[in-house]
Amino acid sequence: MKKRKFIKATSTLMVGTALAPMVACKSEAKKTTEVASKVMAKGGSFELPALSFPLDALAPNIDARTMEIHHGKHHAGYVRKFNTALEGSSHVGKSLEDILAAIGPDDTGLRNNGGGHYNHSLFWSVMSPKGGGTPSGDLSDAINAAFGGFDKFKEAFSTAAKTRFGSGWAWLAKGADGKLFVTSTPNQDNPLMSNIDGKKGTPILGLDVWEHAYYLNYQNRRGDYVGNFFNIIDWNEVAKRLG
Repeated sequence: MKKRKFIKATSTLMVGTALAPMVACKSEAKKTTEVASKVMAKGGSFELPALSFPLDALAPNIDARTMEIHHGKHHAGYVRKFNTALEGSSHVGKSLEDILAAIGPDDTGLRNNGGGHYNHSLFWSVMSPKGGGTPSGDLSDAINAAFGGFDKFKEAFSTAAKTRFGSGWAWLAKGADGKLFVTSTPNQDNPLMSNIDGKKGTPILGLDVWEHAYYLNYQNRRGDYVGNFFNIIDWNEVAKRLG
């Protein structure tokens, strides 16, 4: 087989159930609308959601190579390990939200991998190449009521993201009282985990501040990554989660 044909053939090979094609250049990335459609462990019930945009659609805010690795490898790994951790547990058949609400600090496999699956699924859904701007309607009203204006919310959210030590997430969440609040969590924890320390609520916006989410493009400039995230937030999707 000629070298060129060999490279072309091997570039389409998939590992497991589905993995991303390697993105060799920007033009190739534009042709790719998703990294994977399914990741299932044997007997598992959770899948890796497909992306709703091409790998390079969020650039320059988030680059194509980071999206490829982050979604197709990191998130896919959480799904596989979560399905494995579920096997034989009392949580089989429950919704992801119910599982996260019920687990405790010692449920390491479910906590880390179930949290990783939930957090990333939300993350992909609240970003869009047509995002940015400011929220409107009920979401705008709720943000104004909770923070005294969008700019103050942006400052609070950015601070939560930039000051989270090590790996973790920044969140905009809705509390049991219906009010919005900003918080951050370590690792793959989130406010749904009612048996784990932290402020409780339902996340409607999340930002991944693990280094793998931004380091290829931003290196140690987490603040730049946080600031550019506001250019791609899909406020319509966030508003749907407000309820």
